[in-house]
Amino acid sequence: MARKVLVVDDELDMRIFVSTLLETSGYKPLTAVDGKEGMLVARREKPSVVILDVMMPSESGIGMYRELKTDPELKDIPVIMLSALSKKTFYHSQKVLDEYKGETVPEPSAYIEKPPEPDELLEAIQACLE
Repeated sequence: MARKVLVVDDELDMRIFVSTLLETSGYKPLTAVDGKEGMLVARREKPSVVILDVMMPSESGIGMYRELKTDPELKDIPVIMLSALSKKTFYHSQKVLDEYKGETVPEPSAYIEKPPEPDELLEAIQACLE
């Protein structure tokens, strides 16, 4: 049975690119346009991996990431962050949020800068599933 991979990104091109890559690599892609829809799909489908865009208009990827990691049923799903932001900027924004909330959230399984290299993305997914 194909492993489900949830792609949460507000950019249609990116959703199509990643979904096509997943499908041709034997995964079952699920998609969502923002963090809110992403959480609904994650709760309903329990994907094996989540590929999450950091910057989205209605709910940021960071918000969804925290929600996933603090949900007892979903916290073990590996998350690959995909973003136009550099890794350093992302981790800085995470730290700011951690200090503000007083709770530490684990780091994502992988962080890939956009545009993703297909091989790099597939290797990250494979590593998450092992």
